[in-house]
Amino acid sequence: MTGLRVEVDLDKVADNTAELVSRARERGMSITAVTKVMLGAPELAQAMSVAGAVSLGDSRVENIERMRAAGIDHSMLLIRSPMPSQVDRVVRAGVASLNTERDVLTALASAARAQGRVHDVMLMVELGDLREGLMPAQLNQVIAHVLGLPTLRLSGIGANLACRNGVEPTVENMGELSSIVDSVEAAFNIEIDVVSGGNSANLDWAFGPSPTGRINNLRLGESILLGREPLQRRPIPGLHTDAVTLVAEVIESQRKPTMPWGRSGQNSFGETAEVEDRGRVWQTILAIGRQDTDPTDLVPPEGIEVRAASSDHLVVETGDRMCPGQEVRFEPGYSALLRSMTSPFVAKHLYRSDTRS
Repeated sequence: MTGLRVEVDLDKVADNTAELVSRARERGMSITAVTKVMLGAPELAQAMSVAGAVSLGDSRVENIERMRAAGIDHSMLLIRSPMPSQVDRVVRAGVASLNTERDVLTALASAARAQGRVHDVMLMVELGDLREGLMPAQLNQVIAHVLGLPTLRLSGIGANLACRNGVEPTVENMGELSSIVDSVEAAFNIEIDVVSGGNSANLDWAFGPSPTGRINNLRLGESILLGREPLQRRPIPGLHTDAVTLVAEVIESQRKPTMPWGRSGQNSFGETAEVEDRGRVWQTILAIGRQDTDPTDLVPPEGIEVRAASSDHLVVETGDRMCPGQEVRFEPGYSALLRSMTSPFVAKHLYRSDTRS
């Protein structure tokens, strides 16, 4: 097995999914398990589905096609507005999609008509984080547009917070979403099946003491995979925080001074190093770098400290010499995991706890 790899314990992922599904059900909500950071790995999708996720969410139609090709027939949601160039593929994949633009909705309707299908859409509303979403004043006009397209079905209304500006889900903005849904139903004499309140950042609100109103669905990825909530990166009690591990291999370990010598300019990433003279230390280099992960988002084992990274070298300090070939196991954060899963140089090893090899 290659020394540079992401290891995913599917049993721990399933445990986390089942626990969050159970807690959400007590609050009247279902869970859409998000697979995007794992590139739609079918083994992961299966583990989440069996554990009780009502649907699977992914932002890339390529990942959805991968899951479909592997036989995953669970309900799926494209959690990014479709690219106009991909509407045919989105409709063919048999998924619902999040949407915010009339032109995209019209294109989806045309693709669905050509394929003899009806495509489900969820309209996203802006609640202040300023990523995707229709301004509330625009919503009724777009809903009227959707209802006038016979090959589209309005399956839900949703919102997203925290991903761009870190705006927290609160009683106030979640209450606003509930009020918007009530207003839409009254204006059009329709029933909205799914009200998707947001992502893992919603958990403190969702599991808190306040009523959840009309929100009956959450889209969870980071909390399932890493066992943490994203606003403060705190571990969630009762969840595994070690379901995912990033493993890197030692390629050099030498006793070196901490102060560079010679005239210094910017490094290869345009940064100017600030170095403190701490004498000589055991400097160890691992065969992983910024091309493979986010070095600032790695939690190393006790006794190891991440000091620097170039494109393909990670410099750490250790209490003693490490032998080339030794492996170091890191706990990745969301950013580190996202980049590692996307790197073609990082192997992916998904396993069951009792069959690890």
